[in-house]
Amino acid sequence: MKNYIQQKIENIQNTNQARCIVREYLQARTLECLQENHAFVDWAFVGGTALRFLYDLPRFSEDLDFSIKAPGVEDHFEDHLVKIKNRFIAEDYDIKIKAKTNKTVRSAFIKFRGLLYELGLSPLRDEVISIKVEIDSNPPVGAILETTIVRRHCLLNLQHYDKGSLLAGKLHALSSRKYTKGRDVYDLMWYLLDRKWPAPNIELLNNAHRQSQWAGEVFTKDNWRDQLALFVSKFEWNTVITDIKPFVEKQSELDMLTRKNILKLLESSK
Repeated sequence: MKNYIQQKIENIQNTNQARCIVREYLQARTLECLQENHAFVDWAFVGGTALRFLYDLPRFSEDLDFSIKAPGVEDHFEDHLVKIKNRFIAEDYDIKIKAKTNKTVRSAFIKFRGLLYELGLSPLRDEVISIKVEIDSNPPVGAILETTIVRRHCLLNLQHYDKGSLLAGKLHALSSRKYTKGRDVYDLMWYLLDRKWPAPNIELLNNAHRQSQWAGEVFTKDNWRDQLALFVSKFEWNTVITDIKPFVEKQSELDMLTRKNILKLLESSK
């Protein structure tokens, strides 16, 4: 399996991009392990990595984000982490998992030591590359689920939020996050450029806002663009670009990621 990664990166001159490809491969293999252990009976794939795997979002991502399909369903999070660890150990990876399971959003860092050195991507023998896995064990109600078969490094059969629910999750992040995350802003531009992408799942969005004790105005199918424009207008743009820059496949796209362009897209999509 490590030979496969080596072949995928051997012609990549940009070390950062090669590292991103390595991380994405590890994400795919983690998803494969979850799939084979039937996690997607009760788990739904969400977030930026879901957009990349399912719809070819042209940026890399660090995290694997999931939601339990309904409140009260057991996620078996620790059991799945053990199976993931055993799978990679069997393939001779130096892996360590550090988990936090006492919160509603349960999380774990899966750390691979020495792999970057092995692949010639780091001069440091013990440097770690990691992926973060998170699952919301008490998600807001209202999401619509779908299942899609995709091929990205391996064949995957993934249960996930539908397009409107994925967009609702992104709007919730953009409006409620306490700091500016450029990856969210880039994803918003990507969404808006797809004229066929359906409107956000407003029920899910407002339930998410209520759950996070949102103090702002209720979003509706008529006002969500105007509401979002208010947030976009206040973002610190240098922070936006600094955050997204290491993850985009084509750096030239950053020239188009401007406040003016996003506000124009929001207005023209009404």
